[in-house]
Amino acid sequence: MTEAGAEPVRAARDHPIRAILFDVDGTLLTTGGAGASAWSEACSQIYGSPVDIERITESGMTDNEVAKDALRSVLGRNPNPNEVDDLTDAYLDYLPGSVASSDHYRLSPGIVGLLERLLSEGLVLGLTTGNIEPAARIKLERGGLNRFFSFGGFGSDSDRRPDLTKRAMERGIRRSGGELARDDFISVGDTPLDILAAHQIGIRIAGVATGLYPASELAGAEWPLESVESGFPV
Repeated sequence: MTEAGAEPVRAARDHPIRAILFDVDGTLLTTGGAGASAWSEACSQIYGSPVDIERITESGMTDNEVAKDALRSVLGRNPNPNEVDDLTDAYLDYLPGSVASSDHYRLSPGIVGLLERLLSEGLVLGLTTGNIEPAARIKLERGGLNRFFSFGGFGSDSDRRPDLTKRAMERGIRRSGGELARDDFISVGDTPLDILAAHQIGIRIAGVATGLYPASELAGAEWPLESVESGFPV
């Protein structure tokens, strides 16, 4: 049994992989700043003041954390839950247009071919993302990626990445009728926060340098990769 406060023991690196949980921003795709633009427009609508999200937040944060930091920068105090909800609703109003009009939206190299191959080989695919689910679906829609993912863990499940990653894993286990177990899962992410979340719930992770972090800063992953095209573990 794991001692209180200790990380769960992970499966051996060569344990068979049967289910994979993918992060969205920086891993599956890049919106080219569409999310930051939508947050800024939402702040302008409600408070008459834009906000530089990329300056005040860290890659890998959940949407709820982003909303709180944006509000702190505008209000000069901690926001209340109603203010967070109102800003998030406004963000979701602006996000579809921001994503659709982004000149720098792109899918990560090789990602569609990889997802198609994994599905054809019978692997279970899910999401683990700090985006609230509606935001994740909006971002995936432009690239035609929603078809690959019927479940996931989202920023709407928890502010803590380990908790939302655990929710994704639990949903995958339920979908399998109990045929999957924790050791069958890996995740794929592009930030140190993704690596920390995976290891805190006891699963392995492939760290891909397709976001803001080079592979050298993802060395804590079982598989630190330049992209999914370079040595993906399955």
